[in-house]
Amino acid sequence: MLVLLAGIFVVHIATVIMLFVSTISNVWMVGSSNFGTISTGLWLLCNKTCSQLPVSSKDEASLKAVQAFMILSIIFSVVALVLFIIQLFTLEKGKRFYMTGAVMLVCWMCILIAVSIYTARFTSAVAYSTNPHHGYCFILAWICFCFSFIIGILYLVLRKK
Repeated sequence: MLVLLAGIFVVHIATVIMLFVSTISNVWMVGSSNFGTISTGLWLLCNKTCSQLPVSSKDEASLKAVQAFMILSIIFSVVALVLFIIQLFTLEKGKRFYMTGAVMLVCWMCILIAVSIYTARFTSAVAYSTNPHHGYCFILAWICFCFSFIIGILYLVLRKK
């Protein structure tokens, strides 16, 4: 049981770190241009230098929603980690980690909403570039989506023995 708890803890820490990286870094979409590689993220457009991400007025609300839900997913993931540590030492034997699992599934839902909106609105093209493709931050966000769902379900069914 101790090995299972340690494994879940390590995967949860890795999920939090990957959520931070995928939200902060500006490599959600990558394309090439005459001046080199262009990458865009949730915040900036980077070529050799970074500048404010040019977004049309019709897509601005979508981008703000993606930013907000990614930040919320980080907050809920950290709260779930703190709850897990607190419940690990305060729950009696045989009790379940319901609160931790519920908070982690809320994190999962926030990631799902953010990445779905980004996929629907922003993956068609990178500004001023050709041959656009997904960057590592976009892929990390989907990996965090999977990990947070698995961890949330494990917390809900896990008994402290």
